[in-house]
Amino acid sequence: MRIFVIVSLVMLVNGLFAWLINLPQNVGQDVPQGKLNSLSFAPFRTGQSPLEEKFPSAEQIDEDLRLLAQKTHIVRTYSSARVMNTIPSLAQKHGLEMIQGAWIGFVKKDIRTEIAELIHAANTYPDVVKRVIVGNEVLLRGEMEPEELIGYIREVKAAIKQPVSYADVWSMYMKNPQLIKEVDFITIHILPYWEDEPIPVSQAPAHIAKIYNIVRKEAESIAPGKPILIGESGWPSAGRQRGWAVPSVSNEAEFIRGLLKVATENKFDYNIVEAFNQPWKDALEGVIGANWGIFTADRKHDVFPLTGKVYENVNWLTQFGYTCALLLAVTLCYRKKLHALSISQHAVFLLFSHLLLLVLVSLACHLWYTSYNNTQYWQSFAAVSLNVALVVLLMQRASHILTKQTNPKTGLWLYGLYLFLVILALNRTFDLATDGRYISFPFSLTALPVLGLLGLMILHYLANKPLPEKTLALDVLLGNQRIVVHHKIIGYGLLAMVVGLLFGEIRSFMVGRDFVAEHPEFIQRFGRAFVFTITNLQLVEWLVSLIILAAAFLLCKQPIRRLH
Repeated sequence: MRIFVIVSLVMLVNGLFAWLINLPQNVGQDVPQGKLNSLSFAPFRTGQSPLEEKFPSAEQIDEDLRLLAQKTHIVRTYSSARVMNTIPSLAQKHGLEMIQGAWIGFVKKDIRTEIAELIHAANTYPDVVKRVIVGNEVLLRGEMEPEELIGYIREVKAAIKQPVSYADVWSMYMKNPQLIKEVDFITIHILPYWEDEPIPVSQAPAHIAKIYNIVRKEAESIAPGKPILIGESGWPSAGRQRGWAVPSVSNEAEFIRGLLKVATENKFDYNIVEAFNQPWKDALEGVIGANWGIFTADRKHDVFPLTGKVYENVNWLTQFGYTCALLLAVTLCYRKKLHALSISQHAVFLLFSHLLLLVLVSLACHLWYTSYNNTQYWQSFAAVSLNVALVVLLMQRASHILTKQTNPKTGLWLYGLYLFLVILALNRTFDLATDGRYISFPFSLTALPVLGLLGLMILHYLANKPLPEKTLALDVLLGNQRIVVHHKIIGYGLLAMVVGLLFGEIRSFMVGRDFVAEHPEFIQRFGRAFVFTITNLQLVEWLVSLIILAAAFLLCKQPIRRLH
């Protein structure tokens, strides 16, 4: 009976904490009538991708536009060819207007098709296609020279009556001011998250106003009175933190409401990127690229509401329920083994188990949500399976510590799992250090191993007061007396990766063109990059995890022995 009272208290305390950190957040003024001015519309769903030429059906596009008619007045498209040529008629059906785009890239044959379809749509549906955009970030990608692009802009202008533009990041218009003369309206992308000097969400609206006014000043000196459209602005709901720019559901909601406020105050014309989360972008930009939508990729849920308060994790209660069910199962399994323990030892064991299960469930849900194809689903399944095995073994080891028992097999299996996960973490950290712009921190490799070490250390203290020497040593905590790999090499390797990742992150800021222009002096640039790096909480969490694991390996006092 005592054990079930303790487990109830553990769940109650944890439930209260989970409730407190998941309270709905006030993220700013409601979107008027819950409807945006304009949304970028890419109609691709899970399993579809323009990169693989797997396109949605006209029926799916029809469903999307029916949904979007409730959220926006205008949709911006990026391509006019293939199934995209059905969008104007379907937009007309649902009472939507369009800013229609033609995709311009390396392939000349595709360009001719795109231009022809764009001209046809603009002339056939003038009541729907109100503006057109020839090319999207083609100069940023380095796929075309400005002179060639201008030729396409002139061709379209001569063939239709609607205003014609070209869309790119705002700095490209500053580098190529001749474009300002050619377009009928200037389309700039302002994405505070992706700036060379990332902007925190709280400062993003002011940053947008600042950039808009910079472009306006330049445009007025070249072509006075020319309209400006903020063609893309948005914020990711999941993925890698950059400096002070933190992806989250509440931050995306706060950004959009803040953008609308500054747009209303300054009479800015804007388009938000984007309507739906786009799984195919994971292949280009990782998790961060796939999560800019206001709808989930399956179209079943809003990522966040446009009015009212916002929950960061709407599924927190379900996840907590899974955790409690698993804890009850663990309690039943260990009821007899832990019968002789004191109340404090019982409570610590159950709390430790509950924390392990809470992290396990959270990781599993996150991995599943950020998997976008069969390969990634299988990888997530493998990662969750490894973590399940780790949790089971950590609980066994915890019970052995408290009951002063030994089980060499448990220790050996634990050591093997730790070794495997650490090797994977080393490999992933190398990727982060050398080219980590689009790579999320893989906490599924370290969260449970680190929590396990810290929990076992506390259990050691309760069972063996005073603390034994080198309590954080891996061999002591895991109960493995047969170390077969040179632990010091692994430990120093982890520390080397800590230094390498710090260097790589600082360097990634320092080489940005706009960052260099803003901070021309090396010392100033280094200092700013260093501050962005050490205040990145995701990065710091990852580095601390590596340091704890490194300490555990370096403190091992057992000599190298071979298994026979």
